[in-house]
Amino acid sequence: MNKKLFFLVALPRSGNTLIASILNQNPNLVVTANSITLEIMKDVFLLKQTDVFQNYPDHRSLNNVLDIVFDAYYKDWPQQYIIDRGPVMTTGNFNLMQKHFKRPFKCIVLLRDLMEVLASYVKWFEKEPSAFPNKYGKKNIEEKLWMLMNKDGAIAKDLEAIKNSFNYSNLCHFVQYNDLVSNTAFEIQKIYNFLEIPHFNHTFTNLQQIFINGLGYDDNIVGNNMHKIRQTISKENNPYMSMIPQSIINAYGHIKL
Repeated sequence: MNKKLFFLVALPRSGNTLIASILNQNPNLVVTANSITLEIMKDVFLLKQTDVFQNYPDHRSLNNVLDIVFDAYYKDWPQQYIIDRGPVMTTGNFNLMQKHFKRPFKCIVLLRDLMEVLASYVKWFEKEPSAFPNKYGKKNIEEKLWMLMNKDGAIAKDLEAIKNSFNYSNLCHFVQYNDLVSNTAFEIQKIYNFLEIPHFNHTFTNLQQIFINGLGYDDNIVGNNMHKIRQTISKENNPYMSMIPQSIINAYGHIKL
């Protein structure tokens, strides 16, 4: 496939949609929505644990499928440079990538303070009744945040991926959210330098919502405005930070990204 594939790891609500809105101005480059490619690879790999496969363990043929997941998935995408967003740096995912991703590997890692991420969630689900944390019978902010932070929650895999990415700093480029919003042009230029692709003259005002190859987010699924971005780039003080319960701070306040 005559495309270059890269990866983006980040916590939800840490600037994913912002960085995608900016980079996707380049018609030759695209940052995907939250991707399912890693789930495809995992599901195919787990077939090796089934009775049907173990009864006739044709590893070579199944490995051929794993080798082409990304090529097949992005076959019809018109962009030459694709940045696939997902927890590619978890230990399990990265082990699969090392074996089956048959091209140079580069990953952008977007870092934002975990408490700021949780405060952003609180601001969203307190204002938006349709937000998914409000749908599971949790009584208060504390219960909703514990749900988000459990091992099957919306944050756990991305947090594991970020932690593991520090073990492979030669393959990763780290972007601090605060730097992205305060010195946007410089941070975007550094991303182009890291990926070693031609630069593009981006604009940083009147930002557009994410719309890729004729598709946009359907936030009726997860809650209205989950992926809505402001048209201008700025960091706002979030008064909801003070609403994060002490139990969450005690458990996760030590994590610094």
